[in-house]
Amino acid sequence: MTELQALRTDYRARKGQLLDQVASPQATGRQVRRVLQHMADLTDEVLRKLWLVAGLGEPLALLAVGGYGRAELFPHSDVDVLVLLPDGQSADTDSELKKRIEGFIGTCWDVGLEIGSSVRTLSDCLSEAEKDVTVQTALLECRLITGSAELVATFQEAYRQAMDPKAFFVAKTLELRQRHTKFEDTPYSLEPNCKESPGGLRDLQVILWVAKAAGYGEHWSDLARGGLATAFEVKQIERNESLLLLIRAKLHFIAKRREDRLIFDLQNAVAESFGFVPVQADKDRKQMVRASEALMKRYYWAAKAVTQLNQILLMNIEERLNPSTHAPRRINEHFNDKAGMIDVACDDLYRRNPHAILETFLVYQTTVGVKGLSARTLRALYNARDLMDARFRKDPVNRATFLKIMQAPEGITHAMRLMNQTSVLGRYLWVFRKIVGQMQHDLFHVYTVDQHILMVLRNARRFFMVEHAHEYPFCSQLASGWDKPWILYIASLFHDIAKGRGGDHSELGIVEARRFCKHHEVPAEDAKLIEFLVGEHLTMSRIAQKSDLSDPDVIQAFAQRVGNERYLTALYLLTVADIRGTSPKVWNAWKGKLLEDLYRYAARALGGRAPDADAEVEQRKREALVIVALYALPFEAHKPLWDTLDVGYFMRHDATDIAWHTKQLSRLVGTEQPIVRVRRSPVGEGLQVVVYTQDQPDLFVRICGYFDQGGFSILDARIHTTKKGYALDTFQVVTSADMDEHYREMTSLLENGLAHAIAQAGPLPAPSRGRVSRRVKSFPIAPRVSLKPDEKAQRWLLNISASDRLGLLYCIARVLAKHQIVVQLAKVATLGERVEDTFLIHGSQLQHNRAQIDIETEILDALAS
Repeated sequence: MTELQALRTDYRARKGQLLDQVASPQATGRQVRRVLQHMADLTDEVLRKLWLVAGLGEPLALLAVGGYGRAELFPHSDVDVLVLLPDGQSADTDSELKKRIEGFIGTCWDVGLEIGSSVRTLSDCLSEAEKDVTVQTALLECRLITGSAELVATFQEAYRQAMDPKAFFVAKTLELRQRHTKFEDTPYSLEPNCKESPGGLRDLQVILWVAKAAGYGEHWSDLARGGLATAFEVKQIERNESLLLLIRAKLHFIAKRREDRLIFDLQNAVAESFGFVPVQADKDRKQMVRASEALMKRYYWAAKAVTQLNQILLMNIEERLNPSTHAPRRINEHFNDKAGMIDVACDDLYRRNPHAILETFLVYQTTVGVKGLSARTLRALYNARDLMDARFRKDPVNRATFLKIMQAPEGITHAMRLMNQTSVLGRYLWVFRKIVGQMQHDLFHVYTVDQHILMVLRNARRFFMVEHAHEYPFCSQLASGWDKPWILYIASLFHDIAKGRGGDHSELGIVEARRFCKHHEVPAEDAKLIEFLVGEHLTMSRIAQKSDLSDPDVIQAFAQRVGNERYLTALYLLTVADIRGTSPKVWNAWKGKLLEDLYRYAARALGGRAPDADAEVEQRKREALVIVALYALPFEAHKPLWDTLDVGYFMRHDATDIAWHTKQLSRLVGTEQPIVRVRRSPVGEGLQVVVYTQDQPDLFVRICGYFDQGGFSILDARIHTTKKGYALDTFQVVTSADMDEHYREMTSLLENGLAHAIAQAGPLPAPSRGRVSRRVKSFPIAPRVSLKPDEKAQRWLLNISASDRLGLLYCIARVLAKHQIVVQLAKVATLGERVEDTFLIHGSQLQHNRAQIDIETEILDALAS
């Protein structure tokens, strides 16, 4: 065995022994920190040997830089080194030196070190550091491995003199903000990066970098001795840093590569490596908490603490680097305005007067010109958390202050977020504390429960702000006539407050909302509305997306459930805010239209107009004729088509759809060739497709198959058969392709290709097999199928819930076609990676129990395949 092979074997064996310590469920953060140091020491030892083998020595020096320079090496991190040359010497001009350095780097890889190397002279290093703050940061933590100590000392002195601490601070804080923006400014991502995300290890490293650059110290203990951090803060930093180090080390070990993201695929494995097992959370929560959920909650709490401490310490360092020359402006006896930041009048304010804790946020809302809290205020809040106990929560003064915060005309969104960031919200509302960092495994929420709640509150607030009226004009119009926005804010705060307990979170939420209203002396009438909103916050969305809104009985039942127009308006606003707060991908224009239609129909019913199908049909016909007149069609050109249509058609289509169908089909009534026409969807998203052809048993499945093969997703399908036996079907479809760029091509493709596919009537194509997303793999949901008669027992409602995948609707349609089931209405609701599909169907097979079981079983098989 050669010397290099022996070194490689020894390195692998010793590294494996160190990694075994990381894998242990009993491993602690302190132990892993030692392992990371031992990994760096082992690497140092190997590099020194390879340096000698390569024939390198003085006057050169080998330096560790970056994380390796901190003597902290993770299992699969790069080994970043710098070969430092004295000025006047260059590997580019000295071929022998170049050969030796290349040989050294090559043997590093041969041994198994993942080297990241650079070769620079002393002057080159200083020049590069001046141009690039990343290089400047890497060199800040350099340390000598082997070679000329004199050269390194000369370099470090020149580097220290070239360093501008103020400029470095600005550069690193700007870099931090950009990084936070990249991760959406939240530590609560469902797949956080434990190194780079807000609240990750990088946030702690930034503090030490700017402190070291300014000469304030290299370790947390140095910051405490220098008055930049308290002993308590240092203790909290070290505790949370240890957890993050442990998580990152375990991620590297389990993934067997450099992986810093807690992705869904790895969360369970990392949780199990910590020894987490599914448990029942507490007496209030009936459902089991997954191991991954326990891990992530622990991570989120650590990341939240790091975020707070990062802000406090960076602001302290900034104040020391750039002392304010502005005298504080007195706001009241408790607070001053210090350069636009709310500053406590004295360090022990909250100890002497705990009422001032909540007053801080009321002052923040109501004081013009302030943009945040000072470092001293943040520190005082952080250290006053133990004061917010049961007695604090029951204090009438605190309760009155909190209600004032909710009722303040401005600043509710920022105040609530700041209260959550500083842990005050969870400490005051103990029920809210239980859902801080609570993951949601329903495949369409992309936020933790607390972040979702605050997002919904933000959305509700925006309805009342003139500058956001362009986003949802109808919501803003309704909000402009609403007298008490705070009712919606409280309902937003409590609508999901009982998530994760098991049972119906809406019912459990009512209990919490009722308790809050009683304790905060909310007037009975307002409290009743808040309870209604919390209990019914899912109702409007469910009915809009799963029911036939052309059915007067559906509208009448919903109107009776709501009771009056005030309740209806509040529920509509909360529903829109809630759907928008789940994920940027869940809301779409089609869902918006369904909700708005349901609101308008219900408002009409609540206004005293009993549903009258005949009157509704006549009104739509009149409106449609007005639009048809703009098309310059011949006199009574609509009659051939309209005479074949019944009341059901006119109830299911609005005037614009009826007019469009009339324009496209009035001259083609009775044609033998399938007719397909396409236009941009009038609701502003995707395409609207109308199909007119002689009816056939497998028409719906054939159309679904064509859309599936073409990569189109169906949002809505309205199936109608005319009196003459023709199908007149309308589909709302979307595609991932750029609509503006490919509209003409897609229109031509659909109008010709779909018509041809219907006319050919060949074998049905095989369903597509799309790639299942990582979230679905990691958190699969059991498919559910429900088949039951509608309220009139004339038709059947088929409800399906499953993980989304390409070709799903087509698979369902194939089963229905096999059993000769006719689809009259299809509503497809895609909620992230989950679908909730509703079909209104009929067919003779549905009269037999055995056939019903067969249909449900075959659909379940299709969903699982």
